[in-house]
Amino acid sequence: MSNLDRQAALTVCGGRGFVVAEPVRELLSPRRVQLGESTEVRRLLPNLGRRMIGAWAFVDHYGPDDIADEPGMQVPPHPHMGLQTVSWLHEGEVLHRDSTGSLQTVRPRELGLMTSGRAISHSEESPRPHARLLHGAQLWVALPDAHRYVEPHFEHHADLPRVTAPGLTATVILGSLDGAASPGTTYSPLVGADLALAAGTETALPLEPDFEYAVLAMSGEAEVDGVPVLPGSMLYLGCGRTELPLRAVSDAGLMLLGGEPFEEEIVMWWNFVGRTDEEIREAREDWMTSDRFGEVKGYDGGRLDAPEVPATQLKARGRVR
Repeated sequence: MSNLDRQAALTVCGGRGFVVAEPVRELLSPRRVQLGESTEVRRLLPNLGRRMIGAWAFVDHYGPDDIADEPGMQVPPHPHMGLQTVSWLHEGEVLHRDSTGSLQTVRPRELGLMTSGRAISHSEESPRPHARLLHGAQLWVALPDAHRYVEPHFEHHADLPRVTAPGLTATVILGSLDGAASPGTTYSPLVGADLALAAGTETALPLEPDFEYAVLAMSGEAEVDGVPVLPGSMLYLGCGRTELPLRAVSDAGLMLLGGEPFEEEIVMWWNFVGRTDEEIREAREDWMTSDRFGEVKGYDGGRLDAPEVPATQLKARGRVR
C-alpha cells in the first residue's frame, strides 16, 4: 500500500534510543489519512513519539467500509524500496499487481507479502465486482542493511498456521508464535499474528522477553493487559514480557506485532526506506525519470507522481548504536 501523503516528512526511525526496555502500556491514537477516492485509513505508525515496533515501521488500519456503491480501494502504481509490505484482510478482497509480473487477489486471512528490496512498483485495487465490505490492515517491515538490496518478489500464502486455546484462534502471519511458524519470508526476528477472541475469553499469550510488542485493535471490545483497546487504536507494550493477558468483552479481533528492536537507524519518506536523505532523493528522481522500479502492467489508469522531498537534511547512522 502507498503512503499518499503529499506533505510526507523525512523521518528518522529505528535505533534503540526509541525502545522502552520494560513493560509499558502506551495507548497510541491514529491519524486519519485519505487513501485514494473512497478509502480513509487510520495511521498508527509512524506515530508521534513511537516510530517502530521491532522492524514494523508502518501500520494503517481501514474499515470496515461499505463499498457496495463505491470503487473501493484504488491505489495506482507507485514505488517502494528497502521494505516489505504486508496486506491483511478481515473482509473484502484486494487485487495486487506489481512490476515483477505478479497478479494476485488477496482474500481475508491470507498473507500478501511483497519484498521491495532494491526497487519495485505495484498497484492495489478492489476487484470489479467486489464484496460489500472492506476491512483490513496494511503494514510495512523495514529491511535490515544486509538484505535491503534483495531481488524484489511477491509471496501469497493462503494457508497459515494457527495457535488455538479455549476462546482464542491466533493466525501466525509472519515469524513464529508459541512454536507455530509462518511460511512468509522474514529478514529479522519478528512476529505478526491475527488474534480472534470469543466474547468472555480470558487468556494469556506467550511472548519473547527480548521483543518489543504492540497490539492493534481491529474489531470488537477487548482488554490488553487490563487496558481497554478500541478498534483503530494500538497499545504499545515495550519489552520484557513473557506473556500477555487478554480479555474479550465481546467477540474481538486484534493483531499482535513484535520483534527484536531494530538497531539500525533508517530514513523513511513517502514509500521509501533508506539510510540517508541522498538515497531518498535519488529514489524519488529514479521513479520520476527512469525505469529502475519497473512497470506495472494491466492497471487501468496512470501511476502516482512523487511529491517533492522536503529540504530538511537527515542522515541515519545505518549502523547499530
